[in-house]
Amino acid sequence: MNFTAEDHAFMARALQLARRGLYGTDPNPRVGCVLVREGRIVGEGWHRRAGGPHAEIAALEQAGEQARGATAYVTLEPCCHHGRTPPCTEALAAAGVRRVVAAMVDPDPRVAGKGLQALRAQGIETASGLSAAQAAALNPGYILRMERGRPLVRCKLAATLDGRTATAAGESRWITSAEAREDVHRLRARSSAVLTGIGTVLADDPALTVRLDAPELAALGGRLPLRVVLDTQLRLPLEARLLREPGEVLVITAHEDMARIGELEARGARVTCVPARDGRVDLEAALRHLARLEVNEVLLEAGPVLAGALLAGGWVDELVCYLAPRLLGDAGRGMFHLPALARLADTIALEINEIRAVGRDWRVTALVLNGAAAGGSAGQSPA
Repeated sequence: MNFTAEDHAFMARALQLARRGLYGTDPNPRVGCVLVREGRIVGEGWHRRAGGPHAEIAALEQAGEQARGATAYVTLEPCCHHGRTPPCTEALAAAGVRRVVAAMVDPDPRVAGKGLQALRAQGIETASGLSAAQAAALNPGYILRMERGRPLVRCKLAATLDGRTATAAGESRWITSAEAREDVHRLRARSSAVLTGIGTVLADDPALTVRLDAPELAALGGRLPLRVVLDTQLRLPLEARLLREPGEVLVITAHEDMARIGELEARGARVTCVPARDGRVDLEAALRHLARLEVNEVLLEAGPVLAGALLAGGWVDELVCYLAPRLLGDAGRGMFHLPALARLADTIALEINEIRAVGRDWRVTALVLNGAAAGGSAGQSPA
């Protein structure tokens, strides 16, 4: 399909709009839509939150009668099924839209090309594939959940320039700057869930909440991520900060102690039992359970043991490392506990896709090239 310069320009605008939903649409994808008639934008919109109008509906409402004969540029194939809202394909056809250009096909099996097919059946011209990579980059967790039945895992680390996350005695507050810590809260705000292990809870008693000022949190959608603890033996203290702060807590365990489960549930936690693997929570089972809960993006905030187990098992997709201009020396604690390697060929390959300053620190974002997205293996939790 040959797309014109005008097509590219209007799809770029739709992608800009879709990005506005980065923090609020979960578990739905981030989608933007632009309606163009005679070379002029007559309506535009984006999906703001689950249960609210889809991007196409918002754009149609803004365009009104001017939608008739227009081209719709949408970053994801319009839905053709009844979910929380009616099908967008029906609304586009009823409005008299002449052409629909989708950046990418929706990987949801309920759609998966059927939306474009339904539009063509109504006599509407369709095309797809324009800026597909950019559209996919807005929804990596949604795509993984639909295609592979598990969420994206983004591992957050704070370390010195020599890769140390704490002193030998375990002191780590605060290696990085206040600006870096504030940036982490924005990462939490865009995540479906924040995941940690029981070792981190027992050592640090974290809250794992989104601590931004009220106006910014509201501007980001106001949604609080699910906080998840991998806890094989149900050692989570009943007085833990996790259970005293606002927001949902999910404990994933392999220990079916109904009395202890009842105590945790009485404190407001949800508890789910998954299979064990070698006496520990099976990591694949835990992640697939999160996918069934419609979790798209997981932010991993854990110690080197759990982080290393997930990375070695192939379940980490992205690293976000905040590097502070400090040196701790070789007695400091490292980022990951990983098996010893005999050959450089066996190293975990990364692709750095962003480096930027955050306060006095550097934020380095890297994709894990041989992680689960490339076919990872099963693993167990060290919790």
